[in-house]
Amino acid sequence: MSAPRIVTDPAHGGRWTSLRSDGREWLWRRDGVGRERVSPGDAFVDAGGLEECVPTVRGTPDHGDAWSRAWTSDRAGTESVHCERFSLNRTVGEDSRVDYVLSADPGFRFVWAAHALLDLSSRATVQLPEGAVTRLYPSANGSWVEGSWPAPGGTRLDRFGPDDGTAVGAVVDASHVCVHDEEDRLSFALEISGGVPQPVSIALWRNLGGFPDTDPYRSTGVEPMLGRVFDLAEAGPGDAARVPASGEVRWRLTVSAGCNCP
Repeated sequence: MSAPRIVTDPAHGGRWTSLRSDGREWLWRRDGVGRERVSPGDAFVDAGGLEECVPTVRGTPDHGDAWSRAWTSDRAGTESVHCERFSLNRTVGEDSRVDYVLSADPGFRFVWAAHALLDLSSRATVQLPEGAVTRLYPSANGSWVEGSWPAPGGTRLDRFGPDDGTAVGAVVDASHVCVHDEEDRLSFALEISGGVPQPVSIALWRNLGGFPDTDPYRSTGVEPMLGRVFDLAEAGPGDAARVPASGEVRWRLTVSAGCNCP
């Protein structure tokens, strides 16, 4: 089984535009939505794919400060974006390991998410550690309900299912996740480098035709995260990553065609 192939678009926010393995394209995309014309401060334009959301997902700026900026690439294959308070570098390896470095003043707090919108059937399932602490967000602006995977607050989250007019988000205390869709498997694994602990989680976005209020559509997200909240403004102690005295936070995201969950 070959490693997934990652294609990115540095000129338009660094978005991943393709994640393909064994003939299957995993990323869901929307064409013709005007993404190529955005600039910092614009309202978020959802083109699908995988967005690098940092320093927040929800809140201000919506989906973070990196998606609306042009990234640069160097000869070594590292892509970078420079924002007002931080810079983010990533290097995509041929083995589908993506190494990140965020640089900022010591003490800077942030949330990062690999906001991957996947093209999944109604039969797709998500595999996460049974009983893991899970925060369920019942609405776009609602507070969370805390419970255990896979059914915090009585809502089953391990199956995406057919469109039913709902939209919920969740954050699960885990570092690995596997997606099963028919015979296909995709997994994400997140690990911190450099020896300074940071909060690690997996976010889910299950929009089954419930968002937005006008012209809703289906979008299903599986999102490795640093942090435990969607909105940085809601982060309590231990809910956001923090830049140490070195001025850098380093982490690795590994994408695999198969299920590598422990």
